[in-house]
Amino acid sequence: MPTHRHVALAAEIGMLVREPDVVQARREMLRLLTEILDGDAGSLIAVDPFAGEHRQVAGSGYAAGTARSLAVDFARTHWFDYVLDSDLPPSISEEPSQSFRRGWFYEEHVEPAGFRDGMTGALRRGGRYVGLVHLSSGRHGAFDTRARRLLASVMPALAAVADVTGWAVHAGGVPPSDRAALVSGDRIVPVPERNRPQVLEDGAFRKVVAEFRESGGRRLRVLWPLDRTWHRVGLLSPGLPGCPPGAVLVHSRPAEVPYGLTGREVEVLTRLAMGMTNDVIAQQFFLSPRTIHKHVEHVLQKTRTSSRAEAAALAVREGILWPVPGLPRRAGVRAFLTRTGG
Repeated sequence: MPTHRHVALAAEIGMLVREPDVVQARREMLRLLTEILDGDAGSLIAVDPFAGEHRQVAGSGYAAGTARSLAVDFARTHWFDYVLDSDLPPSISEEPSQSFRRGWFYEEHVEPAGFRDGMTGALRRGGRYVGLVHLSSGRHGAFDTRARRLLASVMPALAAVADVTGWAVHAGGVPPSDRAALVSGDRIVPVPERNRPQVLEDGAFRKVVAEFRESGGRRLRVLWPLDRTWHRVGLLSPGLPGCPPGAVLVHSRPAEVPYGLTGREVEVLTRLAMGMTNDVIAQQFFLSPRTIHKHVEHVLQKTRTSSRAEAAALAVREGILWPVPGLPRRAGVRAFLTRTGG
């Protein structure tokens, strides 16, 4: 039977799913887990949603070479399939045939590191395989059936923080009704239980995503028209371990343009937010400065702002922006970014 200490620490692991800092959550979960099960080392492995590779996202007690072998080489062994097919996380000491202890992986990577027992669980979320958890001990017979059951009880929480796509949505505060996907270069990975954002079908918008990725910004909120429908779009750079550098979370939903603005007025307001004069805006649209002046007047009236600067601040604050990639002399999105830590 689990002790009161076991139950309390397991509950604490479960509560860490709500921790906004996923790196800290992963580390603390692993620390508590090794404490619960009296392990000497632990490793949390996540699956890169783009490359499908296993990568350690938290670890303690393993030398670098051992940690790498547990992340990369273990997934290439037949014992990996055994773990995937097991109802309870298998342990070395309780494997009936003891084939793992006699195998090359144990002899080359586990025993030389000083470990005599180990336990591995396959992490799943919503039926999807998202990673592994490894625990090791220097003692023979450290991980018995009770230990295996304790590990199984906290694996849903471990899966939640190992799930890169799911955590990106959680960290970004994406509304439940939004479509969402992770984008890295030309690769698009769907987010579980979310439809793919329609705006990603637009080549011009994909250029905005690329410019956002190259800018080093943290977040961008914009409006984008597609097939006569406006979409409220958010771009977020998750920066999560297990996710490729530069990956962007894109989420969107159909939305009305605020304040009753027309498409042309949104374009003008966007350029006001970039600090352009009426003459420069007129050149952009091949219109007269007088016509642009009228558009600016309408923007101020509809948004109930008293100056160009106030309207520009409102546009950035509320994401009433239709950025065009690669505008002459100035980047199309750079002026509107929330920077890292902002």
